[in-house]
Amino acid sequence: MMQLSDARIGCAMTGSFCTFKEVFEAWRALKATGAALTPIMSFNAAATDTRFCTAAEAVSTFTDITGKRPLMTLDAVEPIGPKKLLDALVIAPCTGNTLAKLAGGIADTPVTLAAKSHLRNGRPLVIAVSSNDALAQNAKNIGQLLAMRNLYFVPFAQDDPMGKPNSLVARFDMLADTVKWALEGRQIQPLLRCS
Repeated sequence: MMQLSDARIGCAMTGSFCTFKEVFEAWRALKATGAALTPIMSFNAAATDTRFCTAAEAVSTFTDITGKRPLMTLDAVEPIGPKKLLDALVIAPCTGNTLAKLAGGIADTPVTLAAKSHLRNGRPLVIAVSSNDALAQNAKNIGQLLAMRNLYFVPFAQDDPMGKPNSLVARFDMLADTVKWALEGRQIQPLLRCS
């Protein structure tokens, strides 16, 4: 299996704020592999204060983990594809809104434009879903994305089957392993996990 020590990995965050703590731990684990990380944040992830953390805290934490200030504008991420800056791009957490945009080919945020720019090179895009409507309105989008070339999912599970039966959350502790598999052109299995 490919090692990550020489890999250039884009780490993109969208606004599933309740998962930020877990996602930051996943970025730390990915950094510990020796991979070179490029942080990217959606407009909402970079600018919204929530009960989980302030926007400034999120940007600061991401900067501390990766050693770089996140790319947070369309202009900043556009060169990712033309300059072939990344070996893989990971979106974690990936909201239902971002899933829908990816499935529809919409590239109007730093994260979705980074994905579009990166995919033009035929390199892996890894999605770590976190959405309360993943098994409802976004189920068709997940299905569409599963069928796309060079697109891989971090294994996921229902996080609260009784209270939120349509909700799915990625197993963020499996993010680094998923990236290793994706760099070899394979989807880590099993994809569906028990919570």
